[in-house]
Amino acid sequence: SFPELFEKKNYELRIAGGAVRDLLSGMTPQDVDFATTATPAEMKEMFTSAGVRLINNKGEKHGTITARLHEQNFEITTLRIDVVTDGRHAEVEFTTDWEKDAERRDLTVNSMFLGLDGMLYDFFNGYEDLKNKKIRFVGKATARIQEDYLRILRYFRFYGRIAEKPDDHEPTTLQAIKENAKGLAGISGERIWVELKKILLGNHVNHMVRLLYELDVAQYIGLPLNGSLEELDRVTKNIQNLCPKPMTVLASLFKVKDDVTNLDLRLKISKEEKNLGLFLVKYRQELSKAVGPEPLRPYQDFIMDSREANTNSKIWELLKYQGEEQLLKEMQQWTVPSFPVSGHDLRKMGVSSGKEIGTALQQLRDEWKKSGYHMDKEELLSCLKKL
Repeated sequence: SFPELFEKKNYELRIAGGAVRDLLSGMTPQDVDFATTATPAEMKEMFTSAGVRLINNKGEKHGTITARLHEQNFEITTLRIDVVTDGRHAEVEFTTDWEKDAERRDLTVNSMFLGLDGMLYDFFNGYEDLKNKKIRFVGKATARIQEDYLRILRYFRFYGRIAEKPDDHEPTTLQAIKENAKGLAGISGERIWVELKKILLGNHVNHMVRLLYELDVAQYIGLPLNGSLEELDRVTKNIQNLCPKPMTVLASLFKVKDDVTNLDLRLKISKEEKNLGLFLVKYRQELSKAVGPEPLRPYQDFIMDSREANTNSKIWELLKYQGEEQLLKEMQQWTVPSFPVSGHDLRKMGVSSGKEIGTALQQLRDEWKKSGYHMDKEELLSCLKKL
C-alpha cells in the first residue's frame, strides 16, 4: 500500500481537510486527500521506482501529485505556505511544518489532519468548532478572505451544511465579509456558480440568501439588485423536502426574464439551467392546477402541446416551486400517452390528400385532448366519420 512507501522513506503522510471533517462527523468522505512532508519531486521518484502510475493533472506547481492505485486516484499534496496571494490564486512554497499548512486553510473545520494511526492534529480548534457546529475562519477572517475572495461563498456553503441555527455568526466575520464583498467581482463566474449551487441546496437557504443581500455580496455574483425576498420566503418553505434543482430555488428571486439573462452573463450557467430559470419565471403564475377532479390537466396539456424534449422535468420543478408535493408524485408517475391515430390509418379510411390528412389529424388530436387522452383508435376514427 502507498502509506508504506512513505513510511519507508520517513516522509509523514496524513489525511487532510474536508475528509477529516467528514470522518469526524461520522460521514463517508467523497474524496480523501492526503498531505505529506515529501516534495513533489521526492514523491514522483518514490512512486516511479515502486511502479505506481502517476496521473498528470497540472497540480504539481501547487505541490499536488495524483497516484493511481487499485482503480482509485489518490491526491497527495506537499505541505505548503502561500507566499503571494492576489485574491484568486496563490504562489506557494513547500514546508515540513504541519501547523503552517493548516494556517493557510480557510475554515477551522477544514484545517485538521488525521494520522493513519487515528491521531488527530488540530491546531485551530476545528474539532471543538465541528462539535459545536460553529463555522469560523482560521485566524483573522479578513486575511483569509483577501487570500481568495471565493472563501466568502465557501463560508456560506459550510454554514449551510454544518450550522444548526440559521443566525449564529460571529459579528466580526460578517463585518469582514461585508467589507470585502466587492472582491468577488474579480472571481470567475464558473467558480462562483459551483459554490452558489451548493448554498442553494444546503440548509438555512432562505437565511443565507438574505445575508448575501444584507452583506452586499449579491450584486457581485449576478443576483438581481432588488431580488424578491418575499417570494424566496414562500418558495423555500414550499420546496423543503422536494429536492429541487438549484435554479428552482434561485428563480424565486427573479422578477423578470432579464434577471435570468443577467445571471447567465455573470455566471455562465448551462443552457439547461438558463432555460429552466426562464421557464419558471414565465409559467409560475399562469400554469397552475385546475379546480375540480383533474388538477393535473393543465400541466399534462402543457407537456402534450410542447414540442421540446425535457418539458417533463421542467414541469416537475414548477410543481416543486409551487409546493405541490402530492401532484408532483402523481406527475412523476404519469407517462406521456402516445396519440393512437396515424396518417396511415386515415389513408385506409379513404382520406387521400396530405392537406386533409393534416387537418383531420389536428381535429382528432383536439378531441383526444378533450377526452383527457383517453379515447382509443376506434373511438377516434368513429369520431372522424361524424366530423
